[in-house]
Amino acid sequence: MSAPGIGRRVTEAELAAMDPAPLLAQWPYGPHHFAEAAIAAAIALHHLHTRPRSLTFLAEIVRRGGLAFTLDLPEPMPVPAQGALVREWLTAAASVKDGTPFDVETALARWFDAVAAILGMRMSLVRPPTPRGE
Repeated sequence: MSAPGIGRRVTEAELAAMDPAPLLAQWPYGPHHFAEAAIAAAIALHHLHTRPRSLTFLAEIVRRGGLAFTLDLPEPMPVPAQGALVREWLTAAASVKDGTPFDVETALARWFDAVAAILGMRMSLVRPPTPRGE
């Protein structure tokens, strides 16, 4: 699977439409995929009004408790919609085959930290869209 932005500029709409889960399931992959998946995740979470510190906390849970422990959390994020989205990413990362010479938990924690940093920058520059009906 090729990410949409290799060799050309990627629009925000393309990144917003991108699903990070397939890239997380294919670890290890190149740094351009890591960045694009993190940006796409930050855009999706920004639309759900997610606070960056929630992701930083989740990254710490992955580091200290492991991926299996994190997947067993009943509510990995403060808001159910945020939790459902993050659970997809956790499940995708957990699908990486055992025995892969790659530390998925460390990479996932770093990825969540990167998503939190991008989300924080984004929040300082752009207001998230208002959900319909509010």
